[in-house]
Amino acid sequence: MAGGAPDGIAARLAAVDTCAVSDALDRLGLHGVVLGLSPLGAPDRRVAGRVVTVKVGPRRDDKPRPHLGAQAIAGAAPGDVIVVDHRGRLDVSAWGGILSLAASVRGVAGVVVDGACRDLDDARRLGFPVFARAGVPVTARGRIVEEAWNEPVTIGGVPVAPGDYVVADASGVVFVAKDRAGEVVNLAEAVVAREAAMADAVRAGESIVEVMHDRRFDEIRAGGDHT
Repeated sequence: MAGGAPDGIAARLAAVDTCAVSDALDRLGLHGVVLGLSPLGAPDRRVAGRVVTVKVGPRRDDKPRPHLGAQAIAGAAPGDVIVVDHRGRLDVSAWGGILSLAASVRGVAGVVVDGACRDLDDARRLGFPVFARAGVPVTARGRIVEEAWNEPVTIGGVPVAPGDYVVADASGVVFVAKDRAGEVVNLAEAVVAREAAMADAVRAGESIVEVMHDRRFDEIRAGGDHT
């Protein structure tokens, strides 16, 4: 189980966004942004929490296997996020409606699938956040199996370990290693504060040209600005 007691870092990450977290990672020279993942279920909800991993792969024999994702849901704590290493496959689903229902009942904050998933209408009716590369109706049965859960995986080239953090919203998906999470969230909060001050200046009538180059806002630099 990746979570347990209320997680202050997860709550702080939920209060910022992926862009601020990405800027913080840039400042620290860290890699955590995964390209090509989009919100497909409950798209208006940001997700932030500790990671519980699942790794799936092609079925190569007829041995009985646990249903993919079921053990991760049962082992997750409320607020955790299940992350499925589907190796970017788009031709078969690695997550479906019954899993979304069970995860929602368990209190899981959402799921990130590096590949395709299905039953997105169900996820939307549940209000359950699903981030993936595509939706596809093709079932996993007879095609893929769970290889492991709660073990290190790679998502879009980013190493992800159980207990790391993930933030996902309309802009994309970002992972934060648990041993650097404090530094990252501190910088992300500074980015948000800096940009709030810039927004206030724009609303007050200051020229966007001047605001974007005003040294009043240069105290915090995090590798880039929202545009």
